[in-house]
Amino acid sequence: MPDLLVKLYDLPDGRATYERLERDGVRLFRPMTPNRDKVLQWIEAQFGIGWASETATAFAHTPVSCFVAVEAETKRILGFAAYDCTAPDFFGPTGVDESARKRGIGGALLLKCLEALREEGYGYAVIGSAGPVDFYRKVCGAEVIPESSPGIYKDLL
Repeated sequence: MPDLLVKLYDLPDGRATYERLERDGVRLFRPMTPNRDKVLQWIEAQFGIGWASETATAFAHTPVSCFVAVEAETKRILGFAAYDCTAPDFFGPTGVDESARKRGIGGALLLKCLEALREEGYGYAVIGSAGPVDFYRKVCGAEVIPESSPGIYKDLL
């Protein structure tokens, strides 16, 4: 899977999506470090130990370089997105519970992370080993970086 490049200075405005999700009872926020184990256990159960291990790095940063989506009423985790985990200025990993897909949660989490990278001073971001290339193109205008596969993930065990 190729890496993608995103222009952080040209991101779409996500406010309408964030407001819609909030009206629908979905809260997006950076989890506090006391929530680290709960978030990582959820990621491992949903997506495997690799993504949980990668995301653990997000909790060593200040601010935490991860966002979660939860049902506001029950606090059930619906999705997550992280950045600056495997490499600085890299987005990912990210995932949404299968039961919560097609609601705009994944795109909203992506934009939250990209906005954070922009606020931290980056002009561009890399989406490493991107699976759904068309999704990233649609949500944030990402473009494939030629000859970028397997990229930094070539030595995974």
